[in-house]
Amino acid sequence: MSTAPTSAAGRGGPGWRPAGDPLRDLLRGLGELPAAARAWSGLSWPGGDGAPVLVIPGFLADDWATLPLRAHLRRNGWAAVGWGLGRNHGRVGALLHPLRLLVSHLAEKHGQPVRIVGWSLGGVLGRELARPGQLPIRQLITMGTPVVGGPTYTAYAGFYRLRGLDLAAAEAEGDARHSAPIPVPLDVIYTEQDGVVAWRASQDPRPGARYAEHKVGGTHAGLIARPEVLGLVDRLLRQPLGA
Repeated sequence: MSTAPTSAAGRGGPGWRPAGDPLRDLLRGLGELPAAARAWSGLSWPGGDGAPVLVIPGFLADDWATLPLRAHLRRNGWAAVGWGLGRNHGRVGALLHPLRLLVSHLAEKHGQPVRIVGWSLGGVLGRELARPGQLPIRQLITMGTPVVGGPTYTAYAGFYRLRGLDLAAAEAEGDARHSAPIPVPLDVIYTEQDGVVAWRASQDPRPGARYAEHKVGGTHAGLIARPEVLGLVDRLLRQPLGA
């Protein structure tokens, strides 16, 4: 169960700052790739039964970045697809409409609800897709996603401040939005070594009926390639709804 505060009061101290900077995080993540590539061959447990999984990339990333995760899921029997919208420019409002159409199309094509895996800002988009409870979404998994505070507790806070964003207002708006819990099963994956998003900000302050947090090792960038995480995502997708 989440221990994240439900308001800005009490947010601070250990866990509320990214553990490093984005460039160092990326370089560390790239350094993990050779060992990860050697381990991927042993991560095959077919059984996804062709169920649709939509993988949404993080800020400034595209479908190439999530290729290791999608390839692993497809090898294990899931119909894993990218979002097909190019680079994630971060304008959440503009991205939600095409994503809603995509979720509806995938559900109709496969004859069953869609599972969503969102990395970083991709998890924010997944949350907004799942929140109304009107789309055919079976499950949501977020990885290193800034749930609390918008960009406030991320390495990009200064960037957004320079662009004129009122971080305090953005945090308050996010707190208000979180008053409505996610209505589908939600799993949160985070790493305390995250150099982009403070790990405490990845926890949901008002979890829904089925909610679980999963701490892993490695970097923010490594969340979409690290064997430990790929295996975890596959296991979470296999869970029955009531697990």
